[in-house]
Parts: sequence; C-alpha cells; structure tokens
Amino acid sequence: MSHTVSVPQGLPLERDAGPFDPPREISRVRDARPVSPMLFPDGHEGWLVTGYDELRQLLADTRFSSRQDLGVLHVPYETPGMPVATEPSPQVPGLFIAMDPPDHSRLRRKLTGAFTVKRMKQLEDHIAEVVERQLDAMAQLTPTVDLVKEFALPVPSLVICELLGVPYEDRADFQANSAKFLVKEQELEEKMAAYGALTTYLGGLVAGKRAEPGDDILSDLARQDDLGIEELTGIAFLLLLAGHETTANMLALGTFALLEHPEQLAELRADPELMPGAVEELMRYLSVVDINFRYATEDLELGGETIPAGSTVVVSLLAANHDPRRFENPDTLDIHRNARGQLAFGHGVHQCLGQQLARIEMRAGFAALFRRFPTLKLAVPAEEVPLRTDMNIYGVHSLPVTWTTTAP
Repeated sequence: MSHTVSVPQGLPLERDAGPFDPPREISRVRDARPVSPMLFPDGHEGWLVTGYDELRQLLADTRFSSRQDLGVLHVPYETPGMPVATEPSPQVPGLFIAMDPPDHSRLRRKLTGAFTVKRMKQLEDHIAEVVERQLDAMAQLTPTVDLVKEFALPVPSLVICELLGVPYEDRADFQANSAKFLVKEQELEEKMAAYGALTTYLGGLVAGKRAEPGDDILSDLARQDDLGIEELTGIAFLLLLAGHETTANMLALGTFALLEHPEQLAELRADPELMPGAVEELMRYLSVVDINFRYATEDLELGGETIPAGSTVVVSLLAANHDPRRFENPDTLDIHRNARGQLAFGHGVHQCLGQQLARIEMRAGFAALFRRFPTLKLAVPAEEVPLRTDMNIYGVHSLPVTWTTTAP
C-alpha cells in the first residue's frame, strides 16, 4: 500500500512544530491519506484516521466500538513496562466512555439531566463567583506565580467538586492520583496504583452518599437502586477526572496561546462579545485531548478505504481539527474564525457530556483573568514553559506569569 504509516518507534505524538501545532508527521500523513494503514511496533497493521470528515463519520458509527474488552488493543507508542499489545481489558463497571449502546446509553441517560444546557446556564453566576474568588487570592500573591497552581487547576476542581459532592479539601490526593493516572510512559503497576487509590476513595464516597444522600450529582445517582456501588464508582471516576483535568489544561494552555498572540488578546479585551467564538477557536486550535481508539466490529468503509473487522483504529482529534479541507489556515489561531463543528469535545454518542460546563468555565475564566490582570505576561521565555508531552491530556505543567502590581 502507498503512504503506509510505519511507526517502528511509535506514533509521533510530540508537537514538534511548536507548543500549539500538530506533530509534523501526523499532518503529513493526514494530507497524504486521511485514513491510512498504520504499522504498529509489534508488526500488527491497524489504521490511523486524521481527516476531519472521516473522523466525524467514524465517531458517529458505533460499529467502530469503544469497548476495550474486544480483540487486542495495540498501543501506538512504546511504553516502558507495558507490552506493545495487551490482552483485552475487562469492562469497568460505570466507565461508559468505554462502552457501546445499549450499555452506554443506559448510563449516559442517567446523567443527561444533570448536565443540560439549562442547568449549566443556571450555574453561570456561581462559576463567575468561583473565578473571582480565585483571582482575589491570586492578586494577593507577589508575582511571579504559577497560573496552573493558583488559577487554572483550582477553578474547575472547585466547580466539579461542588457539582459531584466531592469534598474539596480532598483535592490534593485526587489531583495527584489523577495526574499519575494520566502519565503516558510509566509502569503498569504505577498507573493501576493511582487508579486503585482513586476508585477506593470514590467507592467510599458513593457508599456514604447511598447511606446519606445530599444535594449533588453523585447523591442523585446513588438514590437509583439499579446502579451498583461499582457502577457509581466508575461514573464518579470518569466525571471527576474529566471534569477538572481537561478544563484546567485548556485554561492554562489557552492563556499561554493568547499571551503569544497579543494582538488577538487585545481585541478580546476590547470586545468581550468575541469570547464565545474565541473559546471555540481555542478548543479547535489546542485540542488538549487528542488520541482515541476504536475497534472495527465488522468490515467497514471509511474515506474510500476498507477497514477489516478486528482492526485497531487510532484517531487524532488534533489532526482533524487542523484539517485544511475543513478549516482555512488551520495552524493559525484566529479568534474571529467560525470554529463551530470543531471536534475537541468529540462527536456522536460519546461527545463530551460536560461540554457546556467547560465552555462556561472557560468563558468566565479567560474573561475575568485578562480583565483583572491587564498587564499579565509570561515570566519566562515561551520555550521554557514545560509542556505536558508526557501526559494523555496535553497542556502545560506550569505557567509562570507576572504582572505590574503598581497602580497605573
């Protein structure tokens, strides 16, 4: 086959074209063959999907299964301590992101009421208050400060803890274990230890809510007798992890990107009406959640290619969001762009449940940050900002920033 992607050293995932752009090799593959055969390190041939239209079609087709207990999952990068191909993982109760309908539908339906657009809009004022309180605390500090530690991580953590009914004072442990769980290259035992610590903690929490429910999402779920403790724990794990890690990284990396585009940042400060569109564009441009897997349950046609049953399919949301067939000058940040249809939240039945919450947090967070700190700037050269190339959710490990503290 022509244009076969050979990855003897693993899939090139590092953003070598800069902190915000897709890997050059992934972009080259997309432009040559958006649905491409891909050779895994163990010699197994699977597929890599990088084109926007092809990826939308794939994500909308549940015959491309999300289950991890089918076939063999061939990981696309070499991970010390982990075999290149693993045995099928058993289904984890409650982890509906790794399920197909009807199992997926049953669990997701129980949560749709908690994350409706209307309910999220009712939270807007409260989220704005959380943001302002955090910025009040940051303003008391002497710069230089780490924006991740003082703002980007606390805001979504506070919000998701309140929504779920997770005590915020427990954040140090669950944030540390979440971070450990998301490290790419680590021993399997370390990853499972972090996962075990999280699920043990959340299992005790949901058991307590079943005994004495409160006014929060996990209590609402605990009142439903057809959900077992293991399912409740899996749901809690997914919501807590996704609810703070993704938005935290978008707030930090988005701030980095805007500080590196001062003309657009100035426009955003001058016209707050631009913020909703800017958030969509930042989601598209940065795509902090990139690589996903699917498993072909039958022979399937995609982008003019036949994908045989049993194939492991790797998809790149970042590459699709930078597809020039869909977005003009895609590697350019443009806050005036109509980025509707961007795939950072996924597509189809697994599209992000908390996407409206994330949008509200980002709109409120960016708007207040740049209003309260008009002289905000990086405290180190851009090339010294530590990038999360070692993590399954991209972003920055820290973002040292400073500002002028004297009155104008």
